[in-house]
Amino acid sequence: MDIYDKINELYDRKREIELGGGDERIAKQHEKGKLTARERIELLLDEGSFVELNPFVIHRTRDFGMDKQIGPGDGVVTGYGKIDGRPVYLFSQDFTVFGGALGEMHAMKIANVMDLAAKNGAPFIGLNDSGGARIQEGVVSLDGYGEIFYRNAIYSGVIPQISVILGPCAGGAVYSPAITDFVFMTDETSQMFITGPKVIETVTGEKISSEDLGGSKVHNSISGNAHFRGKDEKTVLEQVRNLLSYLPQNNDQKTPILAVESEEDYRNDLADIVPFETIRPYDVRKVIEQVVDENSFLEVQAEFAKNAVVGFARMKGESVGLICNQPKVMAGGLDINSSDKIARFIRTCDSFNIPLITFEDVTGFFPGVKQEHGGIIRHGAKILYAYSEATVPKITVILRKAFGGAYVALNSKAIGADVVYAWPNAEIAVMGAEGAANIIFAREIANSDNPDSTRDEKIEEYRAKFANPYVAASHGMVDDVIDPRETRIKLLQALEMMRDKQETRPRKKHGNIPL
Repeated sequence: MDIYDKINELYDRKREIELGGGDERIAKQHEKGKLTARERIELLLDEGSFVELNPFVIHRTRDFGMDKQIGPGDGVVTGYGKIDGRPVYLFSQDFTVFGGALGEMHAMKIANVMDLAAKNGAPFIGLNDSGGARIQEGVVSLDGYGEIFYRNAIYSGVIPQISVILGPCAGGAVYSPAITDFVFMTDETSQMFITGPKVIETVTGEKISSEDLGGSKVHNSISGNAHFRGKDEKTVLEQVRNLLSYLPQNNDQKTPILAVESEEDYRNDLADIVPFETIRPYDVRKVIEQVVDENSFLEVQAEFAKNAVVGFARMKGESVGLICNQPKVMAGGLDINSSDKIARFIRTCDSFNIPLITFEDVTGFFPGVKQEHGGIIRHGAKILYAYSEATVPKITVILRKAFGGAYVALNSKAIGADVVYAWPNAEIAVMGAEGAANIIFAREIANSDNPDSTRDEKIEEYRAKFANPYVAASHGMVDDVIDPRETRIKLLQALEMMRDKQETRPRKKHGNIPL
């Protein structure tokens, strides 16, 4: 035997590992509409860029017949590669080997590559497709989850962390994606839940399918646990590549600047999008489309808490984060879910040096017993906290209404906005003119010979005196009242002015956000 025999043996071993659970199990994976762990990596990464780590790792369990089952790679493929030429680290669970179940060595492989991602300041991506904890390994497998959760937490805000759910993700396994920055799911083939349908039926008597319990539509529209979904794995993996183009490699870097074609910054159509009457709805996405670079808006959690619109876009090729009220849903009012959605997105952008732009048109926090008992005070406070804590450039444009505590919460000057603009039709007040007039002038209206006419007069009187941008501007709460058609120009000027913004906070271990 010589060195070439050893080299041939090496390649034979690697080919065996690359087969995973074998042709039969691979075929079953394909029958379910799912790709294999390695096929997913090939689709996600730039061609030929993947470098595998720890391919020869196997489990050490000897109980329950495991000594007779080797399991190539211990059910997970780990390594690094590139997306659009930028390094990323990742794992891809192999459902053809032990159903992708997580054991001691499986977890060790994931933890090792997470540490490498953090040390080298690169995004980390988890491709999840697992039956859960490997029962044969007992508590050791649970300890493995803990090792991963710990790294998810301590590397949060240091490197972008993305979870892609491409199959089952149950029990303790769901908590790693829950800590990461973004969660993607595929329609029909991916599910997340703490306890599955059978356990729920046994305990509570409720009958429900896996898809209805924890499918992609549920988590994107009802629970808010996921941020994006796609019709198939190819679509979802392309979405991951697109998202990364808006993010920096780590918290010490800024986002990449993409080359863009020259655009006319004066946008004439903006003057006609927002109705002058404050009660008429419109789609704030039309405002966004007119302000940001063409076709650059990437909405996050588009199906969840639709009364708020958040997402990434580009301004002259640079990434920005947008937080917007959506007047066509609940009049753009803030409720429990939209408060969580907004606060989380603010903190994500602040973690990764992405400037924040707020388009405000808000009546207030949504009223009701259900909201109050559900903790709207605590949830709404998250928005105040997140904006106040953020040190990235923060710009607000008041499009129409800015009432009450919601005005303060949505990046007002008082909680740290760098620049606040208002359109000339903006109303900035404690409440709408109709409600304010009914309270302030209640006696005069009641004693009037014509209460309806008097009420209308008092509403206009209040609106003229208080519900306009010039009162706030006279107190320095609004930096400028601008022509709507010049909104993009003003935002670009402000972003350029604050490109090198530096702002510090008092020294502390960490704040205590009202979770």
